[in-house]
Amino acid sequence: MADHYEVLGVSRDASQDEIKKAYRKLARQLHPDVNPSEEASERFKLVTHAYDVLGDEESRRRYDMGGDEHAGGFSGFGGFGDIFETFFGAGAGGGRQARPRSRRERGEDALVRVTMDLGDVVFGAHRDIEVDTAVLCETCQGSCCAPGTSPVTCDVCGGSGHVQRQVRSLLGNVITTQPCGTCEGFGTVIEVPCGGCAGQGRVRTRRTVSLDIPAGVETGLRLQLPGSGAVGRAGGPNGDLYVEVTVAPHPVFSREGDDLLATLEVSMADAILGTTTSIDGLDGQVDLELRAGVQSGDVLTIAGRGVTPLRGTQRGDLRVGVQVVTPTKLDSAQRKLIEDFAKKSKAPAPKLAQFQQGLFSKLRDRFRSH
Repeated sequence: MADHYEVLGVSRDASQDEIKKAYRKLARQLHPDVNPSEEASERFKLVTHAYDVLGDEESRRRYDMGGDEHAGGFSGFGGFGDIFETFFGAGAGGGRQARPRSRRERGEDALVRVTMDLGDVVFGAHRDIEVDTAVLCETCQGSCCAPGTSPVTCDVCGGSGHVQRQVRSLLGNVITTQPCGTCEGFGTVIEVPCGGCAGQGRVRTRRTVSLDIPAGVETGLRLQLPGSGAVGRAGGPNGDLYVEVTVAPHPVFSREGDDLLATLEVSMADAILGTTTSIDGLDGQVDLELRAGVQSGDVLTIAGRGVTPLRGTQRGDLRVGVQVVTPTKLDSAQRKLIEDFAKKSKAPAPKLAQFQQGLFSKLRDRFRSH
């Protein structure tokens, strides 16, 4: 008699999984409905017998010890069961038992958008957000049934959630399993659905979600609130809520990283003589000292008056670019003073020099260099 291991083409220390894979491969090649030759038919019998022996651990142990491979009530039909599984999957003829599916499902995720002022970004803000999502039905509390009723076992599938039907195949008539059309695979039927939710276990409504938005957020950032989305069907777990942030433009300040940028318009006299002034920052007044002779494009840095970073505590800086404003309208007395100043200062005549970008481009370059 041929060695069963040689027939299947596996080693004597092959695992049960390797033996099963080898058998399935050969069965697909040699089955009479696929290969009708006599040689294939005889070899198919040998392969099936070899798998009947080696596919069962107890009979394989007896075979390896040289004993009776069929002792102990070995049925001899294991190979045919695996042929069904090979060709038609686990649901065909005695495969794994299908289970009914649960009515409870995870809820959908929700997305809302909030607009924040730049001032709120500095320190963070608390918001109460209105969200339009599904919530648990108060009438049935997620059972989907009218009060005083409950789901009943499906009389078509007997509660399994699946039904079997017979189909013709290469191997003849085969039993396949599919979800029950009456109960939709749940195994139970809701005879009297809840009137409050139409048998869904949830209703759609508007609710309020409290949210602490951290400092340092930027436009496009999404904050995730696990479990704050829609409740699932039949009272299933909630999905997540995502909050997308948009930071509204500020009329004075702009943001670069954790720093705040602004432009300070200075009169020609203050630029020449120097001065001290105060500006309104996003969190109170800031004192600035302008040195005499300050130039357009100079940048003043006030440390620690910028934005608190998203993951940190050290605030950025407030950087103020200077723009010296040249007067365009002078009365006669003012003009006389400027003319006298020009004569006494002996300023050099205008001369051609390398092209320079405008003030805002210069400020941008200065900002980045600080």
